[in-house]
Amino acid sequence: MAHFSGEDEVMLQAMLRQLFQSVKEKITGAPSLECAEEILLHLEETDENFHNYEFVKYLRQHICNTLGSMIEEEMEKWTSDQNQDEESGYDTVVQHVTKRTQESKEYKEMMHSLKNIMMVVVESMINKFEEDEMRSQERQKKIQKEKSNSYCTDNCSDSDSSFNQSYKFCQGKLQLILDQLDPGQPKEVRYEALQTLCSAPPSDVLNCENWTTLCEKLTVSLSDPDPVFSDRILKFYAQTFTLSPLHMTKEIYTSLAKYLKLYFLSRENQIPALSTGIDISNPNVICLLKKVRLLNEYQKEAPSFWIRHPEKYMEEIVENTLSLLSVKHDQSHLVSQKILDPIYFFALVDTKAVWFKKWMHAYYSRTAVLRLLEKKYKSLVTTAVQQCVQYLELCEAMKADEILGHSKHCGNKQKTFYYSGQELQYIYFIHSLCLLGRLLIYTQGRRLFPIKLKNRKDLVSLTDLLVLFTQLIYYSPSCPKMTSAAHLDNYSPASMVTEVLRILCDQKECAVECLYNNTVIEALLQPIHNLMKGTKTAPDCSETALIHIADILARIASVEEGLTLLLYGENMNSSEEKSMAWEENLLDDLLNFAATPKGLLFLQRTGAINECVTFMFDRYAKKLQISRHKKFGYGVLVTQVASTAAGAVALQSSGFINTLITELWANLECGRDDVRVTHPRSTPVDPIDRSCQKSFLGLVNLLPYPAVYELVGNQDLPNKAEYSLREVPTCVIDIIDRLIILNSEAKIRSLFNYEQSHIFGLRLLSVVCCDLNTLLLLEAQYQVSEILLNAQEENILETSESHRDFIIDGLSVERNHVLVRINFIGGPMERILPPRVLEKGDDPYPWPMFSSYPLPNCYLSEVTRNADLKQDNDLGKLLLRFKMSDKQTEWIENCRRQFCKMMKAKPDIISGSALLELLEKFVLHLSESPSECYFPSVEYTTTDANVKNESLSSVQQLGIKMTVRYGKFLNLLKDSAENDLTLVLKHCERFLKQQQAPIKSSLLCLQGTYAGHDWFVSSLFMIMLGDKEKTLRFLQKFSRLLTSAFLWLPRLHISRYLATDTIESGIHPVYFCSTHYIEMLLKVEVPLVFSAFHMSGFAPSQICLQWISQCFWNYLDWLEICHYIATCVFLGPDYQVYICIAIFRHLQQDILQHTQTQDLQVFLKEEALHGFRVSDYFEYMEILEQNYRPVVLRDMRNVRVQST
Repeated sequence: MAHFSGEDEVMLQAMLRQLFQSVKEKITGAPSLECAEEILLHLEETDENFHNYEFVKYLRQHICNTLGSMIEEEMEKWTSDQNQDEESGYDTVVQHVTKRTQESKEYKEMMHSLKNIMMVVVESMINKFEEDEMRSQERQKKIQKEKSNSYCTDNCSDSDSSFNQSYKFCQGKLQLILDQLDPGQPKEVRYEALQTLCSAPPSDVLNCENWTTLCEKLTVSLSDPDPVFSDRILKFYAQTFTLSPLHMTKEIYTSLAKYLKLYFLSRENQIPALSTGIDISNPNVICLLKKVRLLNEYQKEAPSFWIRHPEKYMEEIVENTLSLLSVKHDQSHLVSQKILDPIYFFALVDTKAVWFKKWMHAYYSRTAVLRLLEKKYKSLVTTAVQQCVQYLELCEAMKADEILGHSKHCGNKQKTFYYSGQELQYIYFIHSLCLLGRLLIYTQGRRLFPIKLKNRKDLVSLTDLLVLFTQLIYYSPSCPKMTSAAHLDNYSPASMVTEVLRILCDQKECAVECLYNNTVIEALLQPIHNLMKGTKTAPDCSETALIHIADILARIASVEEGLTLLLYGENMNSSEEKSMAWEENLLDDLLNFAATPKGLLFLQRTGAINECVTFMFDRYAKKLQISRHKKFGYGVLVTQVASTAAGAVALQSSGFINTLITELWANLECGRDDVRVTHPRSTPVDPIDRSCQKSFLGLVNLLPYPAVYELVGNQDLPNKAEYSLREVPTCVIDIIDRLIILNSEAKIRSLFNYEQSHIFGLRLLSVVCCDLNTLLLLEAQYQVSEILLNAQEENILETSESHRDFIIDGLSVERNHVLVRINFIGGPMERILPPRVLEKGDDPYPWPMFSSYPLPNCYLSEVTRNADLKQDNDLGKLLLRFKMSDKQTEWIENCRRQFCKMMKAKPDIISGSALLELLEKFVLHLSESPSECYFPSVEYTTTDANVKNESLSSVQQLGIKMTVRYGKFLNLLKDSAENDLTLVLKHCERFLKQQQAPIKSSLLCLQGTYAGHDWFVSSLFMIMLGDKEKTLRFLQKFSRLLTSAFLWLPRLHISRYLATDTIESGIHPVYFCSTHYIEMLLKVEVPLVFSAFHMSGFAPSQICLQWISQCFWNYLDWLEICHYIATCVFLGPDYQVYICIAIFRHLQQDILQHTQTQDLQVFLKEEALHGFRVSDYFEYMEILEQNYRPVVLRDMRNVRVQST
């Protein structure tokens, strides 16, 4: 850019022409220049070819060349500085680097250079455009002399003229307008200049360099006595507010606010006095009210869009507004002679202070308003309180008719546009009441009290103000006479105050701080006490006022704290509050335990889990923060709790699941109620709409297998004959019935958004079925595969007698993906999953669909299956060591060293028959070493005949079929393997039953045998090449080792080797020990990944429990599964932890990326572990062993002795 040549200029012109030519149709269809500009500004969002334009590529490359190295340095510097800070996330990194880049010298130089060059290019294009236009006109003159005076022919498009107008409105034009606006110019010249200004695009005007001068001229011109001229300026202001972005309208708003401030402060302007009132038919008053109304209208609209802009713009608007409203005239006058302040005029145009309500609604603007009120403009609050106090004093001292009575002439119809001083005071009082009522809702607003009032010795506290409000209900009249009958109740003080108090009652924190004290309650009860005593309650205390008071008391009594206060007084309530606060703090602290697996075990063993989950749901329902000391958030806690059976039951009984599913249904089927319907709801582009994404992830977190089994196990689907459109699902069974298994027309008809909702259900099915136990349960109970195949069959179009085509749509593509996923087992290199998106071209979906088994062969990978490699010399040495008679301990350590050496150098040879022999002999020797045996020996003599007639669960039976299919695919098993594996599993159940403790529990998972399929035994059966006898012998020896407790999950199911309270918790040692240490080590070893999990509201323990429970089936290829098992058997159960840490380290970049895209849970559950090999991380895992084995292995060894 430093050397900008003529060739560069020509190239840029060509790029710009290409860009404008591509978007010509969009621009020419725009109704105005402003709309055309908006189209260009949002082109990236609407034009799929945006990034293919040469001009965009040019800009991107230039930015990369200029700032690329600096951005990389900043990111590296920030990452290194924050490496130990678990709380720093990638949003923070982006914000930091963006800020530093924009503040850098290089960025400013680049922007200056780009601006200059583009000005040259655009000016050249404009000149060429004008030259072409002139030549065109000359040709027209020659052809049609009679039309020589015409500037533009009929075929000129609107967009062309708009562009001409935009390009021609340049600095010279604006300077001319400035000169013409000078007060010394004739009226007609000034009118014409202002008319030209109004017809020009506001963005062009405000982007001109002379804008500041123009702004000053316009501000001066606002005082012009000519109402037509003033109206035209206001028209320009209004046009700017409507059509321009915030940074431009901010300038106009500031200009108008400052003008009004100076206007009110000037002694030269004839501002009405309070005593004389306001005649709104007066031209001067009309002009002033127009300016105030324009400002007020913008105040009410600004909050809807200012959050999209820098905070400084919003703060400048807020400060100028508060500065204007705080203007006070000399208070030495008597009240009757008081000059009206700006606040009176704002109260006239916005009596209920709607602008303040909108500004206080969002935290973004509320923070700025409250900060400025506290530091600089507290007088605004003070005068509002003063107005309420004065009104109450008048009510107490005078009759209602005297307070609000009109003058003798007010009844005259000719005076209907006149507001008396008393009416203005009342209007200002209503405005003040609304402003204070809104202020009291927020904690920072209440902190502005107490207030010091002029001519009042004592401070006005929060309680004093609430007592004042209460007294206003029964001291003030029902309504002012100025209001029409249709609006009597809307503006009566009693109604207004009651509405404020209702809002405070409905928010517990506000109610406790404002209403729950003896003083306020006594003020509310005073008229009732007086009635009961037979005394006069108060002047004009009407039946309506008593009804209002009864309403407030009823709301207070509807809450436990309020009822206690009414019954027993504040002292009793105070002790109750302290007790409740103590209990809440205790529960909040206890809830911190739920953020870790070991802590969750503690909560369940102590019986506190139900109370903690109920407390969590209560906070969630009120949208309050939990765990003050640790920023765990609901996502992590729910994920941890749902990973256990008892936790899932607690979530169900607390109402959490009901609420989550109801919220999902509202977003999925009903849409949000609080969205303004300015245009029809757009059709979602993503399979799961953004509004449902949070609910989707919430359900994914909520539905690991332990939770699914407790919430769904042994339950039938409703399968009703008819579903009401208003029938909202409330539990997981309902979600399966209404969104996943749509096997009837009644279910389909009950959905407003059938395709979107069913795709949501299929996506959810795809994720939860990645847990193979969940898949088998749903298949056993609901025949999911059959339902999906039938749906595919119904989606076939018969084009001829012999030819049938599947209809390709979103649902059929999604079903095809799910069917392949749930019917074929395999790691990343062993199976091929069809994509969920269509491709461009003539064949958008080349993957074959099917409506019956078997699967098409294209989904099966052509990997090398069970190819036994020639035995290596090193492997021979290792096998030879099994025959040597060294000292037992020394021999075991030598074998382990040799195994590590082989895994690092030649891992592929540890497979097939060699692996079988290694495991057999090593476990045999370990089981004969007393120091290596952890569990006692158990005699088992049961024969095949004894177990043959025993039955396995339907989940186990389907798991057997799945195992045999996978084994046959890998050429490890034969057709007869199904019977042998069935016998192996029956023997295992009988063998383990001998070591189980009798237990009574309401948890479904503790009622009988292990709830899921035995994936470890299935894996071992395949390693043993389907040899039943070898498998059983191995398992009997292996069951004595500590490793069996963590690899073979059914080994410790309700085992007598565990403490009773541990058994009753239903939590497996893999969860409270292995995954607990995975999380602890992850925080230290891979802190960015740990932070990513917390930012995503997901816990590493849940996905690790899923990986380990199914022996990494579907996540690793068969060889890596073998290496995982062999590594844990040879080197110890703590390697289970180290392998998971290595996996997270391997996935770090993917995890960080999917944290940004907010789908980390889905990625980890659905995606196989591509590229991960156990052998690649052996050296790293050895380092982990050196650092952490003493702690991890010690805790693993303590699983037998843990007790309360």
